[in-house]
Amino acid sequence: MKYDFNEVHNRLGTYCTQWDYIQDRFNKKDLIPFSISDTDFIIPKPITEKIFEVAHHQIYGYTRWNHHDFKSSITGYFERRHHTHIEEDWILYSPTVMYSVSLLIRLLSQPHDKVLTFEPMYDSFYTVIQDNDRQLVAHRLISKDGSFEIDFDLFEKQAQECQLLLLCSPHNPTGRIWTKEEMDQIIKICKKYQVKIISDEIHMDIQLRDRKHIPLLSYIHEYDELYTAASSSKTFNTPGLIGSYLMVPNEKIREKFLMHTRRKDFLNSVSIFGMYATMIGYTQCDDYIDQLNDYIKENMKIVEEFIKKELPDFKFKIPDGTYLAWIDARDVPYTTEEIQDALVNVGGIGIMKGEIYGGPKYLRMNIGCPQSKLKEGLRRFKIAMDALYSK
Repeated sequence: MKYDFNEVHNRLGTYCTQWDYIQDRFNKKDLIPFSISDTDFIIPKPITEKIFEVAHHQIYGYTRWNHHDFKSSITGYFERRHHTHIEEDWILYSPTVMYSVSLLIRLLSQPHDKVLTFEPMYDSFYTVIQDNDRQLVAHRLISKDGSFEIDFDLFEKQAQECQLLLLCSPHNPTGRIWTKEEMDQIIKICKKYQVKIISDEIHMDIQLRDRKHIPLLSYIHEYDELYTAASSSKTFNTPGLIGSYLMVPNEKIREKFLMHTRRKDFLNSVSIFGMYATMIGYTQCDDYIDQLNDYIKENMKIVEEFIKKELPDFKFKIPDGTYLAWIDARDVPYTTEEIQDALVNVGGIGIMKGEIYGGPKYLRMNIGCPQSKLKEGLRRFKIAMDALYSK
């Protein structure tokens, strides 16, 4: 079916983190938000219809996830869209991707062990490593021609002293999709030094250029210490329904994960709505994914053209993936604080500052929204910068 991503839906008054609680991030109410990573789009119609059907049943008892229907929806999706074979036995349920990452870090390493990850990074990576009593080793990506690259000589030196690599693929916030050559090198180096790899692949469906996402587990026959956490929630805009999954080929680690979730954290039952969102999304909603990608591409082009024409001191290149625009403000002759003050108090918009992700003088703008909102946000961006430059 055809989806209209231009359609505007009022999210105020729904306890929405992005809209109703914008003050928590920017200390001001009534901003237009381009912040937290969910979208302003309605979910795919088949998911909505299934939710209505389940809701109409009016019984929401304890629900199992450990069955063929749930697992086969995931294995079929990976075969169909990412050309990667996944065994059903590898799949486990988790309420969130970051819960999976946190528990895997504890299962795969010891307190004070070192965890390598790329910087800038998703801000929760800082806390999930440090608050689990591990040492964070940051590999600073090299900024080159509007993109970001790995310094593999430095990466290999760092890997020698680390027990884990926490990979974000595609990468938040830069939007990089790692090439086959890069993935080959990552696997080769980590195998050489027995560095276990955990990959957060929640953004894998949004691919904006010719480069295709390569699942970590496509390398399982080359190296067996690979673990992936993912969810359909970013793609189908269903984080409020609760549900994610992880893929663990290592049977002993699977058993430990299940023991922990069932006997320590008591996560024995799945959210019935989250489970169905995954199953229906991965079996009936390819048209939504394809149209969403086309729409995000157009949004990225709007941002690119606007910045080039109206904000020449800023730099932006359309990323490989995600609906996050990583905007370079390093040539802007004002501090991050001055830029933020103008955006919030003059423009009335909330855009995340790069320092949160370890990227000084960058901005992370969520453009997963109708074009009317995006264009209004950019218009306000321009007003804010004009006011700042006129001081």
